[in-house]
Formats: sequence, structure tokens, C-alpha cells
Amino acid sequence: MKNRNIIIAVFILAILFIDQLSKFWIKTSMTLGESIRVFDWFYILFVENNGMAFGMTIGSKLFLTTFRLLLIGVLIYYVAKLVRQQYKLSFLLCLSLILAGAIGNVIDCLFYGLIFSESTFFDVATLFSGEGYAPLFYGKVVDMLYFPLFTIPDWVPFFGGEIFFSPVFNLADSAITIGIFWLFIFHREDFSTTIDEIFKKKKTENEAKN
Repeated sequence: MKNRNIIIAVFILAILFIDQLSKFWIKTSMTLGESIRVFDWFYILFVENNGMAFGMTIGSKLFLTTFRLLLIGVLIYYVAKLVRQQYKLSFLLCLSLILAGAIGNVIDCLFYGLIFSESTFFDVATLFSGEGYAPLFYGKVVDMLYFPLFTIPDWVPFFGGEIFFSPVFNLADSAITIGIFWLFIFHREDFSTTIDEIFKKKKTENEAKN
């Protein structure tokens, strides 16, 4: 059990470290909107967003950050419970990807506004300058991975001339996306079974108390 705890903890911390290292490098090295061509189909492009993965936005910033914190709390409880039960390592790693990605992005929302100055199209942000750009909970998520794989032919109705895949995202988004696909392809039954067991146990405990 101890070894499994260490594996899960190291896995989550490794993802968080790489995610935050990449974001710190982008924030302190590039101006907003600046790009670096890696290949014709892959660019490092610095953008920031107030919303969810891939720049989506749902509700207010405060609501979104609070929702993320609640989700992280639930995921931590869920993963910790399954670790104690010595559940399948593959399933635990899948959940750990989602958890690490969620934590990675919420770190931006909670603290980046406090520790970084504002990134602009002309100035690179500085760390611990004493002039944060936003209060707690209102920081912006840093994105940098851009894959303009190809342009849709002009003759295609509605989408002609558009880039096939235009969202800009980060490593935390990637971890969440991979974890969700991994979950639904290989571990749907594990997820359903463990959730049912948790709710049944809670129901039994409440009935015993009453």
C-alpha cells in the first residue's frame, strides 16, 4: 500500500511540476500573443483565458474557481479512498491525471494574479514584482500549446478556410483530456462500480446512525 501511495503521489506531483514549470517559463519569457514555431503544425503560442479547458467559459470567474476547488476536494477524497482499498493501479493513474490537471489550472486561478505582473502584447510579466494583476481567485490560466494541423478546404460549407483544430491549451488541459478518454475507454465499469459502492456505504452508515 505504501508503494502505491508513493507512485500516485509522485505521478501527480510530476505532472504538476511540468505543468507549472512550462507556465512559469511562458509567463516570464514571452509577451501575450507571442509565438514560437516548432513545426508547421505545432506552435508555442502564449495566450491567457478566464475560463475552462481550451478557453471555454462558464459562469463567473469566482464561480468557476470555487467549482474547481470543490471538484478537486471530491477527487482527492475519491482517489484516497481507492488507494486505501488497493484498487487497480491503471484506474488510479487515470484519475490522478484528471486530478493533477484540475489542480494545475486552479493554481493559476488562485495565485497567478498575486505573484505575476500583467502580461501584455508589449511587456513580459515579472514574478514577485509586488504588483500583481488580479486578486485571489481571479488569476488567468496560461495556455501555450497550439496545433493548427491543417486548413479546411475552401469548398467545405460553413467551415471552409478555417483551421481544423484552433484551441490553445496547456499541459494540465492535456492531462485532464487524456484522463477522461482513458476513463471512458478502459474504466467505465470501474468508475460506475466504485461510485455505487461509495454511495451505498454512505447510505448504510446514515441508516445505522438513525
